[in-house]
Amino acid sequence: MSQSSRRSFLRISTFAAAAVACGGVSRSVLAAEKAAPKLGIQLYSLRGYSRDAALKHAQELGFESVEFYSGMLGLNAPDAEIAAVRKQVADMGMTISAHGVNRLTKDAAENRKVFEFAKKLGIPCITADPDFDAFDNLDELVKEFDIRVAIHNHGPTHRYNKAIDVLRVIEKRDVRIGACADLGHYIRSGQSGPEVIRILQGRLYGIHLKDFAEMKDRTRGVILGKGHLNVEAVFTELQQVQFPANGALSLEYEENEKNPIADIRECYAVAKPAMKIFAAN
Repeated sequence: MSQSSRRSFLRISTFAAAAVACGGVSRSVLAAEKAAPKLGIQLYSLRGYSRDAALKHAQELGFESVEFYSGMLGLNAPDAEIAAVRKQVADMGMTISAHGVNRLTKDAAENRKVFEFAKKLGIPCITADPDFDAFDNLDELVKEFDIRVAIHNHGPTHRYNKAIDVLRVIEKRDVRIGACADLGHYIRSGQSGPEVIRILQGRLYGIHLKDFAEMKDRTRGVILGKGHLNVEAVFTELQQVQFPANGALSLEYEENEKNPIADIRECYAVAKPAMKIFAAN
């Protein structure tokens, strides 16, 4: 970590600690911190299937939660559809951890619609790519709805390229505004998963478990642990920083769109044993 990264990290840690001391952290942010999170899947991994088929595959693969994206459930979905999806997922023995990645702008009215959708869906977190001028109204919305916003990174050309870029925009914001760390895209940006988790400690509400073959912009996705992702170290760090039990811990695999099941099963077989770190501590 660079010297400036350390300074920003210390400022964020101090800010978060002060928020806790002053009672400024919501129950949802601190709920069940010592419990184990659920291993879920970002449904974009199953984008080649219908929603019903994707959910069935997620269940059969052994995932405990799902993170939706707009291709599987749009923000403009009618209330009856949202309620039906909630029931369908619950009846399958899974939970819904988050929805995203959603663009958030300075348009407070449009952002409110995203939060209203999230409330109807019953999720604790919106995975997002917010514009820099969106944060004033997001501060108000996370307080009103008590729903987190987790900023997602998209690699070297993205405005949130490094973990420090996220820290800089959330530093003076409500503690419910934090990060969804796509560990694969951070590999593309030259950062390791454990490093990112340590930097974002206290404001980390989502993880996209993803691995890439090389630490460069143009590379290919691989099975977890076959690239630059140290899976065991990632889970050890998540336990150390007390990743919240209702955080969105989502495996994401973007390769082989038409027939990814065997590859996702391999990824699951790597990730699931590593989850034991939460039970052992």
